[in-house]
Amino acid sequence: MYSYVVKTMPAEPIKRIKEIAETIVEQEDMFLVDVEIKHANKMEVWVLVDSLTGGVNVDSCSKISRELGFLLEEKSIIDSAYRLNVSSPGLSRPLSDKRQYGKNKGRTAKVKYKENDDYYSVEGVIGEVDEQKFILITDNDESKHIPFSDVIETKIVPKI
Repeated sequence: MYSYVVKTMPAEPIKRIKEIAETIVEQEDMFLVDVEIKHANKMEVWVLVDSLTGGVNVDSCSKISRELGFLLEEKSIIDSAYRLNVSSPGLSRPLSDKRQYGKNKGRTAKVKYKENDDYYSVEGVIGEVDEQKFILITDNDESKHIPFSDVIETKIVPKI
């Protein structure tokens, strides 16, 4: 049986890591999705990136990791040993950035959202996306306009 403690890192180091990572990630024609810090036997810093113009490849992740690791050390943002991981969010993670919706236009997604005081779950194909909302086209060709502010979780449904 494995046992570990998950502690949360104060928001300030995560904010500083995000600020540094965003600049580096943008140089690779990508965008920063999220930064997470997990504590197990050794602290892990996860930097999740995506791209509007294609996939996320190992070479880009390695380059981002090297440059980010150097800057984190130089600025002494983390004061203990850690492992730095740079990767795409993967299909199992919910979408967390509006830009991911546009990238996934035409793909099937399962969306949990609230409308007034009620909660709904619907599956459909992501249609048009703008700054405030996206359209989800259901199996019966119903177009649901879902504001980002109402989204609880959106996951892409893999097609096998």
